[in-house]
Amino acid sequence: MSLKSYNHALLICLIFTCLIGVSFPITLLSQIRLDKSGDDILTINGQWFLSYQAGEVKGKKFNQFFLNRGYITVQKTFSSKVSGRITPDISVDKEGDGEGDVELRLKYCYMKYELPTQFIFTKPFIEFGLVHRPWLDFEEHINEYRVQGTMFLERNKIFNSGDYGVTFVSYLGGEMDDEYKNTVSKSYPGKYGSVALGIYNGGGYHAIEKNTNKTFEWRLSFRPLIYVIPGLQVTYLGASGAGNSLDTPDWNLHSGFLSWEHHRFVLTGMYFMGTGNSSGTAINAAGNSLSQNGYSLFGELKFLNSKISWISRYDYFQVEVKPKNTIHKRYITGIAYNFIKGCKMLLDYDALTANNSSKNLESIFEFAIEVRY
Repeated sequence: MSLKSYNHALLICLIFTCLIGVSFPITLLSQIRLDKSGDDILTINGQWFLSYQAGEVKGKKFNQFFLNRGYITVQKTFSSKVSGRITPDISVDKEGDGEGDVELRLKYCYMKYELPTQFIFTKPFIEFGLVHRPWLDFEEHINEYRVQGTMFLERNKIFNSGDYGVTFVSYLGGEMDDEYKNTVSKSYPGKYGSVALGIYNGGGYHAIEKNTNKTFEWRLSFRPLIYVIPGLQVTYLGASGAGNSLDTPDWNLHSGFLSWEHHRFVLTGMYFMGTGNSSGTAINAAGNSLSQNGYSLFGELKFLNSKISWISRYDYFQVEVKPKNTIHKRYITGIAYNFIKGCKMLLDYDALTANNSSKNLESIFEFAIEVRY
């Protein structure tokens, strides 16, 4: 090992040790909750992704501490049926005149109305405003390592997590029992699955609408072996519309997702195919949408009462272009320490390769910490 590599490793170990030492005071910030009489409740929560990274991206070496992302969520419950939420998104500007400045923009800002349970639809609700899209909130509650980086479809710029529009969400056929929710997952605990669908501008939460087109996006998740493997879900994800540009290039997406959640492990696999993307940038020189496909595999093994986890992920993403298709492959592996409920530290390595390059496009060693309160 070179002296430079040794210094990097030593620095990461020191950071890891120091943060373990200060983890106890963070428990005092676990939640801020201001209760009033009846249903009138105000809650304030935070989520922060703090990182140290060293490596090389497109031939440029770097070594830095930085704020990856930060969210402050304020939720107000007005009655048993009506509530509102606003979530600013805090990040560092990486280009332009404001390079280096801390930026604040909205991630979510919506009114939520809870509908009565009907037939198989359990605890349905509607969000209106700057809302969740059907997919990423669901996936990020299965693969809980957003602190490492964005999920497969978002990282390849197919779409992001929020947009202006309206979303309908419901569990299907009741809810999972308390044992499952307490030992495996409380997220989207529909007994037979869940459904989400909506209509959106299409460009995402950080873009203005550039055409009159609206996109339709949907997700249907089903538990096929509820009494044998309750954590197994099969999901179909789809989208149809046009990219967010004046030329309105076609955008459609079809994806299958298989997930198995267990108190000792999490396994997921995704395959997708489609044309274009939500921003309208996946086009060729003639302005036609590019065909794309790929798959992603993720695994998490949990040890020591889920305090320690080993994660690995592999992404394969192909864009059909002439004369030769572009293929990107991403490899991620790391060790996480869950020091407080909802808070974790992660030491990982992330590499990106391409079929048209003899060197890695990205090669990054990272120490990251997620803080929730």
